Amino acid sequence: MAMRTPVRVLLAAAAGILVVFAPPAVAAPVPDVSHTQLPFPLSLQPDGVRAPAAALAEANTGMILWSRQPDTRVPIASITKVMTAVVVLESGDLDRPITVSRSAVDYAAAYGGSTAGLAPGEVLTARQLLYAMMLPSGCDAAYALAEAYGPGQEAFLGRMNATAQRLGMPNTYFSDPSGLPAPDDFSTYSTPAELVRLGRHAMNNPVFREIVGSHIYHQPAGPANRDHVWETTNGLLREYAGTTGIKTGSTDAAGTCLLFEAARGGQRLIGVVLNSSPDDLAAATADARLVLNWGFVPILSSLSGG
Repeated sequence: MAMRTPVRVLLAAAAGILVVFAPPAVAAPVPDVSHTQLPFPLSLQPDGVRAPAAALAEANTGMILWSRQPDTRVPIASITKVMTAVVVLESGDLDRPITVSRSAVDYAAAYGGSTAGLAPGEVLTARQLLYAMMLPSGCDAAYALAEAYGPGQEAFLGRMNATAQRLGMPNTYFSDPSGLPAPDDFSTYSTPAELVRLGRHAMNNPVFREIVGSHIYHQPAGPANRDHVWETTNGLLREYAGTTGIKTGSTDAAGTCLLFEAARGGQRLIGVVLNSSPDDLAAATADARLVLNWGFVPILSSLSGG
C-alpha cells in the first residue's frame, strides 16, 4: 500500500473527529451541509474512478469528502426509485393492499424497463411492492405504487418534486416514478451532491434501510399473488463488506449509476457514482469500491477501535 501523505492523514483525522462526535443518524434531520468542504486542499483523489460525476460524504454529517462535478445536473435512471420509496414511506399505511394494473405492467414493457415480474391483477401490500421496486429495480412496482399513493401518476410526481424541494434539492426534478426516460432521456435529473442528500434522508428510515440492505426477498404465493423471488441488483452489497445499500440505475443517457452507503469501524460513508459506463453495472460497482477504499482510511479504524 502506498504511503499516505500528511494531507491525507489530516483528512482522515478530521473525518474521524466528525465520526466520533457526530450525533446518531437514525431519525435525525438532514442538516444543510451538502456542499460543506473540509478546510484544507483535497489534492489527493481516488485513483481510477471512471464516473464523470460523483460524490462521497461522511454519512452522519453530510460533509463532502470528495466530489467530481457535484452540482452538475445529470440523468439518474433508477436511483429515482429512492425518492419514490421516500414518498411512500412518509405516507405510511404500508400494509395496504394494492392491485397491480395492466397499465403498470405495460408501461414498464413499453420502455424496456427492468421489472419485478408482476402480473396484472396481482394484489400485494405496499411494503411488498417496495421490495419489488428496490431489489430487482421493478419499474412495474414503481408505477403501481405511484398509482396508489398519488393517487395517479401526475399527483405522485408532484409529491416527489415537492419532497425534493423540502429536502433542499433545487437541481432535482422527477418526470417518472421509476427513472425511465419519459418523456425524454433528460427529463428526470439530479446532481451528485443532491443525491447524497437524498440518500442520507432515506437511510434515516429504518424500513428503507432494511429493504435496501436485503440481498433477496421471497414473496410466497398467496390467494391474490404469484410466488416471487426478488434479488438485489446492487453487486456492492454482495461484494463489499460493510455495505448497507442503496440503489443501482442504468439507462442509455444515464449510463450505469450507483448510490451507496457502507460502514467500517466507527466510520460511515455515503456516495454516488454516475455514468461509470454506458452499459456495464460492474463498472459502477468498481467505482464505488475505489471511492470507498479511498474514504476508509486506517486512522479512522484506529480511532474507532476497529
